Amino acid sequence: MTPILTPKMRIEPLYLLFSFFGGLVLLFIIAPLLGMVLQTSFSDLTETAIDAEVQKSIWLTLWTSMAATLILGTLSVPFAYLLARKNFPFKRLVVAFVDIPIVIPHSAAGIAILGVVSRNTPIGSAAESMGFHFVGGAAGIMIAMAFVSIPFLINAARNGFSAVPERLEKAALSLGASPARVFFFISVPLAWRAILSGFVLMWARGLSEFGAVIVVAYHPIVTPVLIYERFGAFGLQSARPIAILFIAVCLVFFIVIRLLAKEPGDVVR
Repeated sequence: MTPILTPKMRIEPLYLLFSFFGGLVLLFIIAPLLGMVLQTSFSDLTETAIDAEVQKSIWLTLWTSMAATLILGTLSVPFAYLLARKNFPFKRLVVAFVDIPIVIPHSAAGIAILGVVSRNTPIGSAAESMGFHFVGGAAGIMIAMAFVSIPFLINAARNGFSAVPERLEKAALSLGASPARVFFFISVPLAWRAILSGFVLMWARGLSEFGAVIVVAYHPIVTPVLIYERFGAFGLQSARPIAILFIAVCLVFFIVIRLLAKEPGDVVR
């Protein structure tokens, strides 16, 4: 007697094909990382971990990317709300401008930033008079990181605000709530997951930035630039352990952020 397959038991050929494609994509992502780990000895990793220059570069990369994300990202959230809720002349053009840093070469982005913050510009000379430097300084690194990564936050936050039912905001306004109160107590709490996702994406993109940073501030040296420098000077054997250590540190931070963002009753998948 032939067994009867229920819908849950039946295997669709299309899903098998999709699963095969998914496996290829996962292999494409995982294989280089796994190969890098397998080709690096534990002694190389420990020597790299105690290297003062590596430690300094990782710490610099972490705090500058976090600071850039918190400062510029926080300023961008209200702008994302404006894009999600209001119609105004040339809105599509403004949205297109937001995405420009994603599509232009990042070395070109660094040149563009340099033209605004170098010492002979009004902004650069004003910064110099106040005692800090964009070119060859942490402030320049933060500007470069934020420039290439800020579209990810704006787009994620805008999508989150667009998903908030507008009728809830209108109801609160009709009951006497101010627009600011509606924004902070209704819109932001309902869109917070998308906003947080945008902050994480912005931080991650800034964390890995190389092209714009190396133009604006080669020194102090961030980890992506240090990896490139070691690779050029000493080859793959010297650069690989730094890359593995940096990836491991980034993964730890991502896991911690995801756990902190988990609500009670949520399942981390």
